[in-house]
Amino acid sequence: MSDQNQQEVTVRDNPDEKRFDVLVEGVQAGFSMYKDFEAVPARQRIFYHTVVFDEFEGRGLASILTRTALSTSIQTGHRVVAVCPYVKKWLSTHHDFDDATDAAGPEHLRSLG
Repeated sequence: MSDQNQQEVTVRDNPDEKRFDVLVEGVQAGFSMYKDFEAVPARQRIFYHTVVFDEFEGRGLASILTRTALSTSIQTGHRVVAVCPYVKKWLSTHHDFDDATDAAGPEHLRSLG
């Protein structure tokens, strides 16, 4: 048996495209789209679409992408609003983000329209 080589995975904010990109060995493997929403009293970031390209599936990249995107957003002063089905499901099993998460309301959905 031989060990599979560990590939370098990078997640970076791409504010011009309003998304976080996940890269494997410098090649884009997927992304998570967001929209910033100015709410009172805190800024919110709505995550509404996450994709990992077919050729990169099965490597846990969606989880790495989501954890990093949410953590980075929280560190920059945003609260998280999950509209994306994957992000909603991920948050349901990662309760360390509960105190920085807000429920999606009609105003969030309208802003994505």
